[in-house]
Amino acid sequence: MSGEHMQIGEVAARTELSLRTIRHYEETGLVPPSARSQGGFRLYTESDVARLMVIRRMKPLGFTLDQMGDLLDATDRLDSAEPLPAPERDALLERVRGYEREAAEQVERLRVQLSRAEEFARTLRERLDRDGGQRQAPAP
Repeated sequence: MSGEHMQIGEVAARTELSLRTIRHYEETGLVPPSARSQGGFRLYTESDVARLMVIRRMKPLGFTLDQMGDLLDATDRLDSAEPLPAPERDALLERVRGYEREAAEQVERLRVQLSRAEEFARTLRERLDRDGGQRQAPAP
């Protein structure tokens, strides 16, 4: 096996995704393995790992599998060695900008949720501190 290819276990360790999740993304067409070994093992490249990292970052922001595929398609076409006509390139860049805006909006919503959760935890700590953190004895 070439040093540029990795088996699924190494990819799972590097991306912190489960084998099952990586296989699911293969089945949905998001990240097919770049090759197969003679024994039929999935083989991945750094590019495949980068695609999985994009997906891993999009998932907690609530993007759908279709949206993930659309963004990956747009970035693949932008990264292609073949030059794109200006209108097509502009349209692809606008798609990427749309995902950037949506991600920024979701990050802000998550910040608000995190702030509320931290406030709740602080309220509980203050309650425990006020009561001395002591438990009441059970009733006889």
